[in-house]
Amino acid sequence: MHTIKSLFLAMGVLALVACGSSNDDNSTSTSGSSASNVNANIPTASMKYIGDLEFPKVKGGNSIIISHLDGDSLNYSIEWDTEKKSNRWSCYKMYWSNRLSRTKRYSDSPQYPSDSDMNSSYQYSVDNDPFGKTGYDHGHLCPSADRLNSANSNYQTFYLTNMQPQAHSFNDGIWSDMENLIRSWITVNSSHSDTLYVCKGGTIDKSTDIFTTTSKGLLVPRYYFSAVLMKNSSGYKAIGFWFDQTVSASKQGTLASHVVNIDTLEEKTGIDFFCNLPDDTEEHVESLAVENILRAWKLN
Repeated sequence: MHTIKSLFLAMGVLALVACGSSNDDNSTSTSGSSASNVNANIPTASMKYIGDLEFPKVKGGNSIIISHLDGDSLNYSIEWDTEKKSNRWSCYKMYWSNRLSRTKRYSDSPQYPSDSDMNSSYQYSVDNDPFGKTGYDHGHLCPSADRLNSANSNYQTFYLTNMQPQAHSFNDGIWSDMENLIRSWITVNSSHSDTLYVCKGGTIDKSTDIFTTTSKGLLVPRYYFSAVLMKNSSGYKAIGFWFDQTVSASKQGTLASHVVNIDTLEEKTGIDFFCNLPDDTEEHVESLAVENILRAWKLN
C-alpha cells in the first residue's frame, strides 16, 4: 500500500490514497503495508473485531464494545457507555452482498427490543423504553434500510442500544437524506472489491453538546455525526457530516453544507475515526480540504 499525494483532475486537485490488491467483501486487512500505525485498536478475545476499519479508537473506561453477528458475519458494532446508558456510536460495513434486499423492515412486537448481547443492567428495558412520551423518534444509527439482506440483521438494527433520540423533523429530514445518499454509494451493482466503512452517533461526552436529559435519564444529543470511508479501485477517500438537530428543518440547508473533513469531525467529537488505517493513509484521507471532498464524492 502506498500514498498518492494528489491526483490532478479537470476540476481541481483531489487527494486519494491508493490501495493494494482487491479484498473480498468484508475484508479490512491492511497487511502488506509497512506504514506505522501508532493509534490502532488492539483486538482482544472480547473485542476481536475492533481492528476493522470502520472502528474508531475505543474509549475504554465505562464504555463497552458490543458486536452483533448474523451467523458468522459481523452485522454492526456499538460503543456503549454503561454509566450514561447511551450509545456513543454504531459502526458497520456496506458492500454489494449486504445490500441485497431479501427481507422486509422488522415490525413485530416489541418494536424496539432490548439488546440480547448486552448485560441487562447496562441498558434500558423494553418495559421502560426511555423514548416513550418524550416527543423524540427512535433514531437508528445503523439504519434498518442498510440491513435488508437478512431478517436477523434487520431485527438487530431495532435494538434500543442502536438508537439515539432524534427530533422527528431531523430524523425524517436531513438525517434521512444523508442515509439515502450513503446507500447510493454502495449498491448491489458495485464492484465486489468496494467497501464502505461507516460510523455514526450523537454527542454525549460534553455537557455543552447535550441538548437535554429526559425524566428517565436519556441523554438527547444536540449534535449528530457520520464518518464514512470508501475503499475502491482508486484507493481510499473519506467524508464527514456534522448536524445540529436543534436547527429547524427549513434552516438545515443542503447536505453539502454539513460536510466536514474527518480531522474537523474528530475535533468536534473527541473521537479518533478510522484509527486502524496506516498513519500516513489516515493523515491524508482525513485532512483533505472540504472543497476537494465535495468534488471527490460528487456533491458540488
